[in-house]
Amino acid sequence: MIVIVDERELVKGGFSSLFSREGVASAGFLPGEFDEWIDTAAQPDLKAVSAVLIGECGEHDLSPRRIRDRTAAPVIALSEQHSLENTLKLFEAGVDDVIRKPVHIREILARVCAIRRRGAEEASYAEVGPMRIYMDGRDPEIDGAPLPLPRRERRILEYLATNSGRRVTKAQVFNAIYGVFDEDVEENVVESHISKLRKKLREKMGFDPIESKRFLGYRLATQAA
Repeated sequence: MIVIVDERELVKGGFSSLFSREGVASAGFLPGEFDEWIDTAAQPDLKAVSAVLIGECGEHDLSPRRIRDRTAAPVIALSEQHSLENTLKLFEAGVDDVIRKPVHIREILARVCAIRRRGAEEASYAEVGPMRIYMDGRDPEIDGAPLPLPRRERRILEYLATNSGRRVTKAQVFNAIYGVFDEDVEENVVESHISKLRKKLREKMGFDPIESKRFLGYRLATQAA
């Protein structure tokens, strides 16, 4: 989920719409709302955040370092001031990148992936049995052969892999894929995505690598049960 912080409703709505077209979940906040949310959000919700985009915040001062105390997600400034002085000021404040507007939404996603690849906190891929799951938007590979997946199925697989065998609930998967505040999509859609994903993995691997238990959630298995 991409978090957008901006005092302008039009900007938040515009970015959310563009991310949605790319199949990426997002949530928009006013600066004051974001301050309250980042301080009180549960860890599963924070873990669903893949990047925080900071736009125009007026007199409200958001500290990138304070944000990083709660989440390892990249903090990226969206700047409308095309000056070296402003760019340096933003980097000094602790952001991971500065993107000058206007910018294509795919460039933002590419920069987020690049920063996450460089991050020491997260490996660039995870090995699960014969499957290699990349964390930068590439399709997974099984025995070295790519397995093309729709974006949401791929994101579910990535999310399960980043949780290192721990069980995650349907609600946690939903928040990671659709965003914490998406009220237009039913949570049960997760079951449909996972069912389709399991079928494809079973056909390629000969067993179902996604374990599920009622009320406990899902996790990846390295071999057939």
